[in-house]
Amino acid sequence: MGRPKRDVRAAAEASTTPPNELTSSQHVAKVIKAEGNSLYSCTLPNQKTVLVELASRFRNTIWIKRGGYVLLELALPGQQTGKVEGEIVNVVRDEKEWRKQSYWPKEFAKSTYDSEDDEDDSNVGKLPPSDSEDED
Repeated sequence: MGRPKRDVRAAAEASTTPPNELTSSQHVAKVIKAEGNSLYSCTLPNQKTVLVELASRFRNTIWIKRGGYVLLELALPGQQTGKVEGEIVNVVRDEKEWRKQSYWPKEFAKSTYDSEDDEDDSNVGKLPPSDSEDED
């Protein structure tokens, strides 16, 4: 039997609103890879890769995709349990709202695709070469 809907809704609601400020041990990170058993590899803004565990309230209720953003609570160096360096305490679902916050890292700026530089390399919208061009 699945979880009650109220638990699912509460977890989803908690992840839509960003906190007003972060504590010193909290960081916004980008998910690189799902390692299994609720473990995820994430990149911090300083490009350090950490292994973190998903909080139990989000397990089997919210799924995290690769390239998504999460809020981490990193453990102090003496309090780490094995290779796990912290816990995912919030999942960024409304990225637009989170990006407005003052604590959003500049390293995670939204990248825009510049089509002017790669205009010659793209084959989109072009027809394949015809046989008549080869004969000339």
